Order: sequence, then structure tokens, then C-alpha cells
Amino acid sequence: MTTFTSLGVPESFAAALEKRGITVPTEIQAAFIPAACAGENLIGTAPTGTGKTLAYLLPLLTRIDPAERTAQALILAPTHELAMQIATVARELVQAAGLAFGVQALIGGANVKRQIEALKKKPAVIVGSAPRIAEMHRLGKLKLAGVKLLVLDEFDHLFGKQQLDEVRAVVRLLPPERQALLLSATAGTAAVRMAESLFAPRLIRAESTNGGYENYYHIVSFRDKIKAVQKLTRRLPVRRGLVFVGRSFDAAHALEKLRYEGIKAVALLGQERRDQRRAALDAIRAGRAELLISTDLAARGLDIENVDYVIHLDLPEDVRTYRHRAGRTARAGKAGAVISLVDEKEMDKLKALAARMEIELSRLPRA
Repeated sequence: MTTFTSLGVPESFAAALEKRGITVPTEIQAAFIPAACAGENLIGTAPTGTGKTLAYLLPLLTRIDPAERTAQALILAPTHELAMQIATVARELVQAAGLAFGVQALIGGANVKRQIEALKKKPAVIVGSAPRIAEMHRLGKLKLAGVKLLVLDEFDHLFGKQQLDEVRAVVRLLPPERQALLLSATAGTAAVRMAESLFAPRLIRAESTNGGYENYYHIVSFRDKIKAVQKLTRRLPVRRGLVFVGRSFDAAHALEKLRYEGIKAVALLGQERRDQRRAALDAIRAGRAELLISTDLAARGLDIENVDYVIHLDLPEDVRTYRHRAGRTARAGKAGAVISLVDEKEMDKLKALAARMEIELSRLPRA
């Protein structure tokens, strides 16, 4: 049986993972870790919830030399929440393994003076957004000449129109001989080609999924969809549910209506302040809220444990979006369910999505 140590992961990290109940590598980890440890430039694609964060963090942390008092690894993420999540996981691994180097998150919206003070401690691992990292470098507070490993998490979004120029600007600040690791669950052909042109990486694709979620649909008139969410939350054993909105529904309006009906709900919206978004995530993770209402971009890459239901208030636009949303549940081998709320006119679109994904749809059983 493949183990983390057989992949080249030091015993200290393997022991730290075992304490968290992680003993067997996933498909993407088994394929990605040895190649990353060997210094290759890589693209890794795998479904959500299959352990991509550990697939790059373990080789990255293994490469850190605590004696070098400088930034040695840089991780870029497309959203502030994902960057903070990655930094938290990295710190926990470092502490559990008993290692003596720092991990620092650098994101926009956070206090600049505090981040500058934190950089005085010479953290070895920097996680954050490209604009803030470029700003700290421009101010002379962050030196990048010692970076030997670059990670682009959810790289297809980092290569989108809004962030590509900023990412390229940061890459130009790094030593040319640095290693590059790029990972995503939903990278299309265009994103992969862009990655190949920038870094000449080898592509590693893991196709296995958790397979632990059921796909249901529930027919309801468009005007009654929010009411249906309220009824389903009371009827089903929802401990931690995610409700995705798209173009048709206003998330703030949905939140207001659900709260009026007595549902403990919070929202994750891109236009809110960072502290408000963090409070929403803390509430759903701590069990103080039953539902988290979110747009697709806001929830990009987030790992929220024990999400048992994903509800599409707005039907996903395409296969990639469906898979991204569905991947928030049934993570790490646990069970879950995806429920699409559709009116009669939307059924053909949902059936077409299901056919392209080769999944079986079932009508949600009545109580």
C-alpha cells in the first residue's frame, strides 16, 4: 500500500497527517508528490475534495531550509479566503511537525502595517494575492530573490482577465530557475495552454472523484425557490449546507428572506468587507449557521468540512460550475447530496448537464 513516507514525505509530516486521520494518499497526491519533490514543473488537475492542497504543500514544506532567513516559497491564490485557508493548513503542518519557520498571508484589505511587522520575522512561506505581494516587494519589505518554489492554486482563475497581468508581474520578480506547481479542479484547455507557455510544466491528471454525493432535482416554480430552500432545510437533516446563487437571485435578498423564516443563514459575497466574509465562514464552520449562501467566485477553492448538502438556487451555467459546486460536499470520502432547484423550463438544461457529466439524476423523495 502506498504511504506518504513511500512518496518521499518526511516522517515528521506523515506523523502530523496521521494525527489528523490522513494516512493514505489520494490519487493526485500519489502522482504529484514524488514529481514535485524531484523538482519538476507540474500542472495537477483533480476533482475538488481530492487533496490538491496537501499535494503541493507537502513537497513545498519539505524544501524549506529553516536556516535561510528569507522567503523560499510563494503561493498565489485567486481569493483572499482561499489564501487564508492555505496559510492556516500550512501553519498547522509546520507546527505539528515541530519545524521552526514561519508562514505569512499577504492579502489585500488587511492591515498593511501589521503585515510589514510580520515580514520582519522573515517567514519562509508567503501565501497571498498577487497585488499585495507586488506592493510589499515595491515597498522593499518583501525580498523574493530566494524563492525556489512558486505555486499557483486554482491557476485557471489566476489566468483570468482580472488577474493575469498581476500574476505575470509577480512571476517576473522571481528567480528564473524557480520550480512552478500549478493546480486546479476545473482548468480548461486555454488555461492549460497558458500554463504551458509560461512554465513548460508536465501535466498530471487525476480523474477519480469522491463519488460520495447523490445528485437530486426538486421541481418548484421560480418564485418559490427561496421558500423551497427554507422548507428543505427544515425537512432534511441539514447540518452544514451551501446554497449557490448565480445571475437570477440576489444573495443578500435570499439571505434576508431565509433569516425572516427563522433559518440560521449567512452569506459569502465578493463585495463585502474581508472581516464580514471571515465572520460568515467562521459561523458555518463552527455550526452557528445552517446555510451559507454564496456566489461561485466567493466559494472558489474553499474547504469547509462536513458540508452535507449543496443546493443550486440558480442552476449552474456549465459542467465545470456544477462540478465546482458539487465538490464542496462529500469531501475526504464523506457522504453528501447535491440538490438542483428547477422549474419545468429548466429541466432540459439540467438533463443536458447530467448527460455530459454522465451522472444519474434522481427526483428528491417527498417527505
